[in-house]
Amino acid sequence: MVLRTNQKINDLGHLEIGGCDAVELARKHGTPLYVVDEMLIRQQCRAYVRELASRYPRTGVVFAGKALLTTSICRIVEQEGLHLDVSSAGELLTAQVAKFPGNHIVVHGNNKSPEEMEMALQAGAGRYVVDWVGEISLLNDRCVALGKTCDVMLRITPGVHAETHHFIETGHLDSKFGIPMAFFLDAIRAAQDSPPLRLRGVHCHIGSQIFNLDSYARTVEMIAAALAEAREKTGFVAEELNIGGGLGIRYRDQDRAPSIADLAEIVTASVKAEFEKHHLPLPILLVEPGRSIVGEAGVTLYTVGVVKEIPGVRKYVAVDGGMSDNPRPALYGAKYEVFLANKAAQEPTETVTIAGKHCETDSLVADAALPPVEPGDILAFQSTGAYQYSMASNYNRLPKPAVVLACEGQDDLIVRRQTLEEVIAQDCIPARLDGKPQCR
Repeated sequence: MVLRTNQKINDLGHLEIGGCDAVELARKHGTPLYVVDEMLIRQQCRAYVRELASRYPRTGVVFAGKALLTTSICRIVEQEGLHLDVSSAGELLTAQVAKFPGNHIVVHGNNKSPEEMEMALQAGAGRYVVDWVGEISLLNDRCVALGKTCDVMLRITPGVHAETHHFIETGHLDSKFGIPMAFFLDAIRAAQDSPPLRLRGVHCHIGSQIFNLDSYARTVEMIAAALAEAREKTGFVAEELNIGGGLGIRYRDQDRAPSIADLAEIVTASVKAEFEKHHLPLPILLVEPGRSIVGEAGVTLYTVGVVKEIPGVRKYVAVDGGMSDNPRPALYGAKYEVFLANKAAQEPTETVTIAGKHCETDSLVADAALPPVEPGDILAFQSTGAYQYSMASNYNRLPKPAVVLACEGQDDLIVRRQTLEEVIAQDCIPARLDGKPQCR
């Protein structure tokens, strides 16, 4: 077991996260429980700002809110000087409630509704990322109707395969995201012909959980060539280049994820080289990380319930959550490092399968090496800060877990646990169902 930054095993043999005893957190707040290390999030934010600024003249960091977004997370990334990417009305409202500056918000989405477009314009979003050529005329019409102007970027798909799971690979040609290179010039001309729109630059995101950083270099090479052609044929010169996010993190001890410094080095060097090759002015360089800021800062705690041994087959350890609070094993075959928070100092002696409590196979970890497991033990999943809370559901009508922020021994609730009453609060029974059946 390899502890993450700001974690340790205390004198009781318990896991500590941000100076907080995980067993005590489970007792105080219940399980399943998402625990987020505030200082590690801040350290990752600062590393991005520092590593980019030390290598390139003008840079910016945009936090990809889809990874983990609450009003408190908005406050943290704002305090660290980051901008914020939102992809829905709900994410934008979260930012607004947290009083995140509108001009530091970047609006994404491959199928923005008219209401979301209007909400973004009324919020004064700093950048609006156009995902398809046809979106330009729709946005133009909304601007005219509202008497607004809008700074836009064009999201392009460069045709780069990022060597990650195909569900989270977004920069190849056959993708629902972005404008293929074949339509890039058409999109530029359409934006130039829309007076309310100010075309600032281009955006690209090739995927998530990327370990092979050469993918970024190939992406920059293709974008620079496309921008050189665009300058020649349309006169457009990009002021900004957002290269997206996607840097992979360590989920298991054997993972060898690249560092933020590694990413900064290859991206900044590639932009300098490729833009100089095509005699293009250096743009403001933006990155858009999510998982690599919050992923390793998260730990999910469960309470062990049933321990079921099938002789000669396997030993099942069932916990009080599962695919409703962590769908990634079912979606992507994601693998995690797990251990017993209340027996963190003990050596593993058995191999078990960690199962959730849902009406599915719901296998969270197929082969987990643990000390002897007993009902009531507290099971900890490492690196769960990204795409767990944000993807949680009410499958089997389980309430969504609470989220706790841990920092220097202090634990604060930033999302309270859903109650059973809240799970069913939106249900409605039509009056006609109170009598005899009418549909026969």
